[in-house]
Amino acid sequence: MPATRTTLRRGIAAAAALPLLIGALASCGYGSDAKKDDDKTNVAATGGKKLSADSVRIGYFPNLTHATALVGIKEGLIQKELGATTIKAQTFNAGPSEIEALNGGSLDIGFIGPSPSINAYVKSKGSNLRIVSGAASGGVKLVVNPDKIKTLDDLKGKKIATPQKGNTQDVAFLNWIGEKGWKVDPESGKGDVSVVRTDNKVTPDAYKSGSIDGAWVPEPTASKLVAEGAKVLLDETSLWPDKKFVITNVIVSQTFLKDHPDVVEAVLTGTVKTNAWITTNPDQAKAAANAALKELSGKALKPEVIDPAWKSIQVTDDPLAATLKTQSAWAVKAGLIKEPELAGIYDLTLLNKVLKAAGKPAVTDAGLGAK
Repeated sequence: MPATRTTLRRGIAAAAALPLLIGALASCGYGSDAKKDDDKTNVAATGGKKLSADSVRIGYFPNLTHATALVGIKEGLIQKELGATTIKAQTFNAGPSEIEALNGGSLDIGFIGPSPSINAYVKSKGSNLRIVSGAASGGVKLVVNPDKIKTLDDLKGKKIATPQKGNTQDVAFLNWIGEKGWKVDPESGKGDVSVVRTDNKVTPDAYKSGSIDGAWVPEPTASKLVAEGAKVLLDETSLWPDKKFVITNVIVSQTFLKDHPDVVEAVLTGTVKTNAWITTNPDQAKAAANAALKELSGKALKPEVIDPAWKSIQVTDDPLAATLKTQSAWAVKAGLIKEPELAGIYDLTLLNKVLKAAGKPAVTDAGLGAK
């Protein structure tokens, strides 16, 4: 795919230079609504000094791309940094419901993908959240029925699932289709390739029934499909310079960040230490993540699913801001959103303070930092 990589690099360069104009989201939305998981987990304080807040409400998904939260909370690595300030953890099924909780004042900090972060920031005209850290990169694959699709060109005329209209994977797939010179209506998903928006929970059954021929999806859905006989045709990581792109970030309510910066700093210290522990102890971390998934969903992932899925996800403190800017430009090009104003979506001040204390290099906001 050398031509595709070259085109992508040019696209990223163009996106970086593109002035972001004030706009609003198209009526289709950038990600769709989902119900919130009603289960809440209150993690007891472990002692030590209480910070400026009695508790901090942290939201995340029961998903491997949220490994930092799964492991950091399960192993007590984040709580340890908070002392007597208690974590109140809450899980969500999708970004829109997490954003709703943040906007409604029932959530302080969240692990979330780039698309709902952009959506929420633009809809609030830059008033509701900041991205304060990265969490994960990669973990997205194009998997297909090998009896129907043997090469990338064979996708033309086939039915390929993405999780939601306008979500991160949907945007990436529409951009990839466009680079192939094929046409797809972003609203209906109809065109040279049929883009079938399907919840990740039902995608494996849709594949088994033959109603889709493949899917451009995050882990562990991709590996679940492979366990059903699908084959990996493309790893999205291979399309990005440096083989990195944002899949999960850490966001915080601007109100909570202003009122309790010491709590946010403590959480970020915990996430940085968690990511370091995951990197140093991948097998233990994988087991901890799977144990957390079992507690949250009632079912652990089988080895044939979690093993390949875990290998394809990279935890990262870096929010990879340039790649978020590129993903936003792709959504504009696909016709899903109008040109958004993203200036100020990042505030990496506390993260870079934590990284410096840990002897690690600072990370950049790609010119989209709060003033």
